[in-house]
Amino acid sequence: MIESIIRWSVGNRFFVLLATLMLVGMGLYSLKNTPVDAIPDLSDVQVIIKTSFPGQAPQVVEDQVTYPLTTAMLSVPGAVTVRGYSFFGDSFVYVIFDEDTDAYWARSRVLEYLSQVAPTLPPSARPQLGPDATGVGWVYLYALVDRSGQHDISQLRSLQDWFLKYELQTVPGVSEVSALGGMVKQYQVKVNPEKLRAFGIPLSLIQMAIQRGNQEVGASVVEMAEAEYMVRASGYIQGIDDLANIPLGLDVNGTPLLLKDVADIELGPQMRRGIAELNGEGEVVGGIVVMRFGENAQKTIDGVKAKLEKLKAGLPDGVEIVTVYDRSGLISRAIDSLWKSLAEELAIVALICVIFLFHVRSSLVAVFSLPLGILTAFTVMYWQGLNANIMSLGGIAIAIGAMIDGAIVMIENMHKHMERTPLTPENRWKIVAASASEVGPALFFSLLIITVSFVPVFTLEAQEGRMFSPLAFTKTYAMAASAALAITVVPVLMGYFIRGKVVAENKNPVNRLLIAGYMPLLKTVLRFPKITLAIAVVIFLVGIWPVNKIGSEFIPDLDEGDLMYMPTTYPGISIGKARELLQQTDKLIATVPEVKTVFGKIGRAETATDPAPLTMIETFIQLKPKEEWREGMTTEKLKKELDALVKFPGLTNAWVMPIKTRIDMLATGIKTPVGIKVAGEDLREIQKIGQRLEQILKDVPGTASVYSERVAGGRYIKVDIQRAQAARYGLNIADVQQVIATAIGGMNVAQTIEGLERYPINLRYPQDYRDSPEQLALLPIVTPSGQRIALADVANVYVEDGPPAIKSENARLNGWTFVDIDGVDVGSYVQAAMATVEQQLDLPAGYSVAWSGQYEYMLRAKEKLTYVVPLTLAIIIILLYMNFRNFTEIAIILGTLPLAVIGSIWLMYLLGYNFSVAVAVGFIALAGVTVEIGIIMLTYLNQAYHQLIDTCRERGVQPLKEDLLEAVTQGAGLRVRPVMMTTVSTIAGLLPIMFSSGTGAEVVSRIAAPMVGGMVSAVILTLLVLPVVYYLWRTRSLKA
Repeated sequence: MIESIIRWSVGNRFFVLLATLMLVGMGLYSLKNTPVDAIPDLSDVQVIIKTSFPGQAPQVVEDQVTYPLTTAMLSVPGAVTVRGYSFFGDSFVYVIFDEDTDAYWARSRVLEYLSQVAPTLPPSARPQLGPDATGVGWVYLYALVDRSGQHDISQLRSLQDWFLKYELQTVPGVSEVSALGGMVKQYQVKVNPEKLRAFGIPLSLIQMAIQRGNQEVGASVVEMAEAEYMVRASGYIQGIDDLANIPLGLDVNGTPLLLKDVADIELGPQMRRGIAELNGEGEVVGGIVVMRFGENAQKTIDGVKAKLEKLKAGLPDGVEIVTVYDRSGLISRAIDSLWKSLAEELAIVALICVIFLFHVRSSLVAVFSLPLGILTAFTVMYWQGLNANIMSLGGIAIAIGAMIDGAIVMIENMHKHMERTPLTPENRWKIVAASASEVGPALFFSLLIITVSFVPVFTLEAQEGRMFSPLAFTKTYAMAASAALAITVVPVLMGYFIRGKVVAENKNPVNRLLIAGYMPLLKTVLRFPKITLAIAVVIFLVGIWPVNKIGSEFIPDLDEGDLMYMPTTYPGISIGKARELLQQTDKLIATVPEVKTVFGKIGRAETATDPAPLTMIETFIQLKPKEEWREGMTTEKLKKELDALVKFPGLTNAWVMPIKTRIDMLATGIKTPVGIKVAGEDLREIQKIGQRLEQILKDVPGTASVYSERVAGGRYIKVDIQRAQAARYGLNIADVQQVIATAIGGMNVAQTIEGLERYPINLRYPQDYRDSPEQLALLPIVTPSGQRIALADVANVYVEDGPPAIKSENARLNGWTFVDIDGVDVGSYVQAAMATVEQQLDLPAGYSVAWSGQYEYMLRAKEKLTYVVPLTLAIIIILLYMNFRNFTEIAIILGTLPLAVIGSIWLMYLLGYNFSVAVAVGFIALAGVTVEIGIIMLTYLNQAYHQLIDTCRERGVQPLKEDLLEAVTQGAGLRVRPVMMTTVSTIAGLLPIMFSSGTGAEVVSRIAAPMVGGMVSAVILTLLVLPVVYYLWRTRSLKA
């Protein structure tokens, strides 16, 4: 069938060339329009429910909002994990789905279940779905700065909230724009309780009066002089004066009693849970652009930048927008470094063809077929909706060396034919068809094996699946394209390009050199076949020695070109202290010469994608381009320098990569490589276990830092209402609580409407009535019967410890321990740590310890790979059987695999790489490529053997052992050129990737390393061991 395709292509050259041109056109279109990103989106399908419950303590939020929501969400179809966070005034519920779930289907299911539970929540708790974005959505961050001092941070925040935010949300691909830091303007009504007592007014009356004094109404239309006039009664509060003149009733003398008679009214900042800071110079207002799920990151960022450029004209004097994090730099660096590697590979491969064939025109065939294969891969990528990123381009880069094999062997075979029969215009296409059909089927199968052997990578799931499936797709497409091109376009191109004088193989200096070096070795091993096999076994045993010296990790860390500083502070930190700490750390970081900007964030931004407590600092460090760094400085050295520089008591440092960390935090909640989750029912007990883990783990070798969250370390002032005493004054729990909630916590009772802007009106008692437990005990309460009592008469007020924030997973309370490791791989560290914890930690009944973080993924990937690797072998065996129909030959070819593994293991050991999913992908790719060398070698040996049998049959003699030896020597020895060409082109094609230092090199080089090492050992051993095994096998058939 393959032969007939080749003959048809040669016969219908015009159609083949026409189809090729169409393919080029489609490829170029796809190349131009393929969306680009830096790395694949690794985040899970998740839906976030954010519920604001203003002024409430975490324990209240957990009991009344988070727990009812998490238990309801556990039964959502497809939900894998339901994670709950209860913070001061906010609840976050993350519903994480299995990866086959469509993001928008998941959102509609969550909404459905939410509608069932929402009516049972407290009236002031309003649940809403977070944006349709993932953890990778934070593509662009900016800061609003006014260095001229004309605008304060509340005016900057108003600019962000009411001007920039809505404009930027119109950019295609933007899911939401959230504000961070600054101050929100608030009208504060500070009621004097003494005056309330004097006039006998309860607090609830003031709340009602403000709400009734802030409304507008329309009253239909009035017709005058043939025109209609719409009636509107104004009444919105426009400023402090309007608020001051709200009537509360009449006093005993009949004089109107106004709000200003019982309260001080002023403008002030609303309570905040997040601060932004730039370069240690002071507070700024931040804006976070969150990209929609599955959008083109580069396009979205370009759109945002263009929009900001337009909006700059509308900003007040002195206000400027400073970019503090921009992913497009990483995207262009990653894509550029891979295009550079691709260009280098093309050049190297072309050079190899010229060297081996000594014929420039012939090498053009190979060089032309490569871009064709790449463009075909891009076309399929585009239609499938894959974007171009480190991994998808890496797939093409890894395939390049192997893609050209088909063309090389075909050209080489055509040269052989031309040596025997000189080309004339009459016989040209006949020779092309004959030479291509001779090696076509074997080549097609070997390229098919390379293609299909990579299919098991598609079975990887979750994070590793999302990371490597783009690579597997593009490599598969590129290889499938080259297999198809090898039997259609390549023969046609050969006919047009291969003309003129071709240097005979025995006159080609490179070839003579190869044969001169190889022949003596081949003859020696064939003279001592059994010793050769014994040596091969010994080499194999020695070869696998370093296996247990190589560590393991999940996916090697990607250097994103920017850094993030994420220390953890101790719980209960006040907003004032948090601000001071943030500025000090930023100032220190900004002194390092490699740092361009430092944007510090503490607490949370106004977005559901940011469940950060006030104890969490996230500082985005933009680094200058590598060319501007000091001599010899690397990212690792930079981290160490920064770590030594920023040392504060009570701060546990962590220097991480921005994208990776956001993904990890949203996927497992753990921001360090290793995390431990302690689950149980009592937070105090969970905290004790966590502190015990801290002591145990700090002595485990490789621990850089270990920190257990103080899940019960928050500080509470408890107002314990005595029911019996309250009843004596005719007060129920709710009456006392309303006074506490409004007077102490302050309650937003209404909002002003000023043009397009909206600002809250807050009602509370003055500061000096509520600044200590003693003052709170004296809070005056007016009872329904008009009595005036203090809070202490109906409640006990005291200080106690409690949770600063509450986390739960699948409705069980959790406490987390974060472990940062240094100088050791994740796999061996966790094994050592697990053993130590098992020996030294006594767990009470009802409590459990789970290891999480990257380790969680690593285990899953390992499990999957245990049956993926045998699957790869099974696929290869089936394809080999389809081609050879002989189990002995299949066994001979598979014998090359263990020999290939030796080189891979040694090269990894020497380079200091760990086993990871990337390396496993490299090994899977290696299997296909190695088998290809075996197939080519075996095809040539079979050709020589069958020639010998035919010759002997013609002569009517029995083939002797010496004849067989001669045939094997000829078959292997004189066909060393194609074998060397395919391997050298594959290895050389991988070298630029293996030694690339650009963005994304960490992952791609680990895929290339096992392939390079394996190919080197495989080719040496294939050239020597395979002929020996073949010779021994055929010798036995001679005797028989």
